[in-house]
Amino acid sequence: MSSQNASSAETIKPAHVTTGSSLTPRSRLNKSPKLVANGNQAVKWYGLSLLVLIIDQWTKWLAETKLTFHEPVSVIEPILNWTLAYNSGAAFSFLADAGGWQKWFFVGLALVMSIALIIYLIKVPRQAKLLSTGLALVLSGAIGNNLIDRVLYGHVIDFIHVHYADAWHYPIFNIADIAICIGVALIIIDMLFLEKKRHS
Repeated sequence: MSSQNASSAETIKPAHVTTGSSLTPRSRLNKSPKLVANGNQAVKWYGLSLLVLIIDQWTKWLAETKLTFHEPVSVIEPILNWTLAYNSGAAFSFLADAGGWQKWFFVGLALVMSIALIIYLIKVPRQAKLLSTGLALVLSGAIGNNLIDRVLYGHVIDFIHVHYADAWHYPIFNIADIAICIGVALIIIDMLFLEKKRHS
C-alpha cells in the first residue's frame, strides 16, 4: 500500500506553480494583461493637443505680425526661410481655387474628425501611449488648421519655407501641418508593430 501511495503521489500535478515564495494559479499563467481604456486619463492627451495648438496659433500670430506676405526672411541659408503665405485649400493647396465652398467643407470635415478623435481617445488602451500621442497631435492639427484658421481668417496661415536655393521648393507649411504628419506616422507605426502585441 505504501508503494502504491508513493507512485500515485508522484503522478499528481500541482495546481500552482511556485515562483520564489509566491504561488501563481496555473490557469493565470498564459493570460495577457487586461487592456484598460484611457477613460478619464484621456485628459492628459487633450492637454498635449492644447499645448501644440497654442504653439501653432502663437507662431501664426508672430508670422502675421512680423512678416510681410510672400517676402521671405532667411533663417538658414540656403534651406530655410520664414515666408508668410495663405492657403485656402487643403494640403499642398488642394482645392485652393474652388471658389469658396471648400472653406466650409474643410471646417465641417475637421469638426467631425475632431469630435471622433476626442471620443476615440477615451477608448484607446492606456498601454497604447504611442497611438494616443499620434491621435492627440492629429487632433491639434485639425483644430488649428481647419477650424480656427478657416473660421477666423478664411484660409490657413503658413510660414515655414523649406527649399534648396532656387532649385527646389517644398510647399510652405506650419506647426499644425508638422503635428499632423508626425501624428499620422505614429499611428501607422502603432498599427503595424504594436497593435498585435497588445492583443496577442
